[in-house]
Formats: sequence, structure tokens, C-alpha cells
Amino acid sequence: MTIPIVDLYAQYLTIKQEIDRAIAEVIAESAYIRGRHVDAFEQAWASALGVKRCISCANGTDAIYIALRALRVKPGDEVITSAHSSISTSETITQAGGRVVFCDTDEETFTVDPDDIQRKITPAAVGIIPVHLYGQPADMDAIMAIAKRHNLWVIEDCGQAHLARYKGRYVGTFGDAASFSFYPAKNLGAYGDAGCVVTNDDRLAEWMTTFARHGGKGDHIMEGINSRMDGLQAAILNAKLPHLRAWTEARRRLAGCYDELLDDVGDIITPKVGPGRDHVYHLYVIRTENRDTLREYLTQAGISTVLSYPKALPFYPAYAHLGHVPKDFPVACFNQSRILSLPIYPEMTKEMITHTVGYIASFFKEFQESDSIPAKVIQFAERL
Repeated sequence: MTIPIVDLYAQYLTIKQEIDRAIAEVIAESAYIRGRHVDAFEQAWASALGVKRCISCANGTDAIYIALRALRVKPGDEVITSAHSSISTSETITQAGGRVVFCDTDEETFTVDPDDIQRKITPAAVGIIPVHLYGQPADMDAIMAIAKRHNLWVIEDCGQAHLARYKGRYVGTFGDAASFSFYPAKNLGAYGDAGCVVTNDDRLAEWMTTFARHGGKGDHIMEGINSRMDGLQAAILNAKLPHLRAWTEARRRLAGCYDELLDDVGDIITPKVGPGRDHVYHLYVIRTENRDTLREYLTQAGISTVLSYPKALPFYPAYAHLGHVPKDFPVACFNQSRILSLPIYPEMTKEMITHTVGYIASFFKEFQESDSIPAKVIQFAERL
């Protein structure tokens, strides 16, 4: 059995008629740039989250940059974010003119550590960008309390956390603005790049809309950028959005299967969910001291895995000028060599989970001079 990390074609087959119809409508109308499909998605996504405004754009990275520009980041301003994440978050801080300040992460949730945020605040700090990494919300109560105490704005990076909730409230609704990515492999993915910013601040929304459209179509009140969601991607997202809640529940069920079967298998540590948080499992990330050899073993068995992310951001050449060393971010440094993402997507079957866990168990048994699969994995398979 070959198991990919994600299977977008399998998803397409489940909603083929809806997707084909959406694409055909865009072609028939030549509605390739903006238009009714984009307008409809902006309204639908804002409604789904319960926010006032959604400003669509070309991708999730642009979304962060647009929000940073709207909040008037200037040279010398310090913006605090997570040390272990995608570089899209930190690079946009620099591109907007700010200075990146990295914080360590929580050992179990992988999200930014509020205590380290507090330690890193200086008079030059202007804002915080918490990342809801892998689909798990950051500790927003603590983060918003710090922001309020120090008069800092907050941009939530929700690129991996569509419909994730913190204490019953959707991520993306806490800060001054929030970014979303609709990259194809995301929980809600287009068939190309796409993104958006959401906010409850009408003034910010108007500025971001103008900035992303060349500074105002027909009446350029500023120099802006060209960052638009095209009509084809919006139509596809409109077709997919009604299915997102069911897909999210499917991810949670599959994660529960992994949790059950991986309990006490080797040295595997399964994902821990923080208090009051509803994880949406964009990725199912385990930790093990045997990461690299286990990954090779699974690859040989036809089971795909990914490393998200194999190195904490401060340790890349792009940030060598900051002069960080591992002791500056002990948790992120510890986790970076131990994390491994296993296959998870709504169309996976429990048989695929059992197959994957069986090979993981076999890997550890081989090192213990035994090739038997734990009895509970066999029992689980028999219940299917």
C-alpha cells in the first residue's frame, strides 16, 4: 500500500461535479480576475469566521505583508514571532521594514511561548505575530493580555489553522488582523496560490484593499502592490467551503486513531492539544529520537512523511546576522530534529492509519529483535 502525505486527487473525486461546474462557470464568464466569484468567497469566508471583512489576495505570504504595511511598520520597529515556523512569517516582517524578534516555542504544542514573548519585549516592540502551527491555536488569552499590557498590535498567522478554535472562538478573530493561506495542500485549499486577510477594523480593511489593488484602481491614492485572488481559485474555494467542517471532523477522527494506536509504540510522542484548543490537524506531527531512520524506513515502505520544519528559523543562513545560538531557543532547537509529519487527510481510511502505524511499530520492534506488530494494532484492524 502506498500512502501519500496528502491526496488532493482523492478529494477532487469526492466533489468532482461541484469543482467542474465552478471551473466551467469561470471560463464561460471569463471571470478570471476578481468578479462575482471572488466577492462571494470574501463574504462567505468572513461569515464562516464571524468577522466583518475579508480581503482576498494572491497568497498567504502576501496576506501577512499587507497586514504589516497596514499597521504602519517602520524601520527599527520590532515584531515578535515564533522561532519554529515557515519563513513566510518572518520574511514579511523584514520586507515591511521591521526587525524580526524570535521567541521560543512550547514543547508540547509547538506554538509560541507567551513567557518568552514577555521576555523579548523592548521599547522598540510594536506587534506580535503568533502562528497557529500545524493547525493548533496558540495561547491567545496570554498573548492578547501581553499585547494589551504593552500596547502592541497582533496579527494572527492562521495559514494552517482553518476553523481551529481557542476556547470556542475561531482563530483569526482575536487580533487586529489575521492571515490565511489557501495553498492547495491546506485544509481549505485552492488549485493554485491564494490567500486573504480578515479583520473587524473597517479602516484597516479599506487600506489593505486599496494597497493590494495598486493603491486604488483608477485613482491611485498610494503606491500599492498587485496581489489578487483570481476568479478560478475563488470559485474552487466556494465549491470546497461547504465541505470544510466535515473534512475537519474527519481529520480529528483520524488523529484520534493515530493517538490510540501510537500510544506506547517505541519512543513516539503524539501531538498534545493545549487547554481550550480545538486542533484541526493540518499536519499530524509526532516526535521521536529516531526521526531520520524511521522516516527512511517508512519511505521504503511507500509511506510518505514530511519535515515541517527541519530547522528553527534563527538557525538558517538568512538570519545568521542575528547571531543566535541553540541555547537561545532550547525548545525549538530540541524539537527540530525530532518532529515528523505522518500522512493525514480527510479521505484517508482507517486501514491506511493501521498500515502506517503497523510499519512504525515494526520499525521499533526490529530494533528490539522482533518483527511482531503490537496486539492492539491487530485488534484495531480487526474492528474495521
